[in-house]
Amino acid sequence: MQIKVQEPHARMDAYLASCLDELSRSRIQELIREQYILLNGKPAKPRDSVKARDLISVTIPEAVPAEAAPQDIPLDLIFEDEHLLVIHKAHGMVVHPAPGNPDGTLVNALLHHCKGQLSGIGGVERPGIVHRLDKDTSGCIVVAKTDPAHQGLVTQFSERTTMEKLYLAVTHGIPTPEKDTVFTHIGRHPVNRQKMAVVNPPGGKTAITDYKILTTDPATKTALVLCHLHTGRTHQIRVHLHHKGAPILGDPIYGKKHEIPSPRLMLHAWQLTFNHPVTGKKLHFTASPPPEFKPWLNLQQDSL
Repeated sequence: MQIKVQEPHARMDAYLASCLDELSRSRIQELIREQYILLNGKPAKPRDSVKARDLISVTIPEAVPAEAAPQDIPLDLIFEDEHLLVIHKAHGMVVHPAPGNPDGTLVNALLHHCKGQLSGIGGVERPGIVHRLDKDTSGCIVVAKTDPAHQGLVTQFSERTTMEKLYLAVTHGIPTPEKDTVFTHIGRHPVNRQKMAVVNPPGGKTAITDYKILTTDPATKTALVLCHLHTGRTHQIRVHLHHKGAPILGDPIYGKKHEIPSPRLMLHAWQLTFNHPVTGKKLHFTASPPPEFKPWLNLQQDSL
């Protein structure tokens, strides 16, 4: 594709990120390094400035999917039958291979554990993956072994009628009011394409989160918050709590600068409820909160 510059900009990569919604800034930088992007017929650089009437040529090479390899990585299994698995994903584990994380992922571990018996709907890069958790989020994740199970789970995730996802978060700051429903649209940040943001409709997609404060620590101005997702947008809880002025503790993207030290992103997929996609039986699973949550759980009067 060719782009004729209308407005000057200080950086090539930032300018293209603002023009091309389908490409992240990091992907644009990668294409520039591989000389798929030309400025006035010559290989561009990320820091090149662009001027009005400059001509930018962008070539997007066809993706070559890489089939993930089985790896003997321990899994914390909560449930397994012939149709699906529910796993307590560890903090720091990437769900599926991607640039920068070619192996050591949940998919690599699943291929070894299931001996390749996973749903193929997600393709060779994401076999069995029905939904995902961020690398730094721990907790419940369901995986499909068969295509019918995959299709049934996807339907429940999209319709949200029988699926319930509850998360625990520790916030830096105390959201107000104590209990609320956050109803916004979420889309790509207009400047930093690696971030999501609350945007004005019709931009973005509808995002709904119920939250309730379980306990607070006035000394650190932190809170343990229960979040109920009604939609499944990228970074939804992180964006919504940031929008309420109380970002998640340890969040490297949306967190407050100079925040109190945290060993990790304090977000945990605590409970997952859905109907079995084959038998129809209602299933409910809990992933015990990790030790990092203990200081706030100790302040909780009623045990979780």
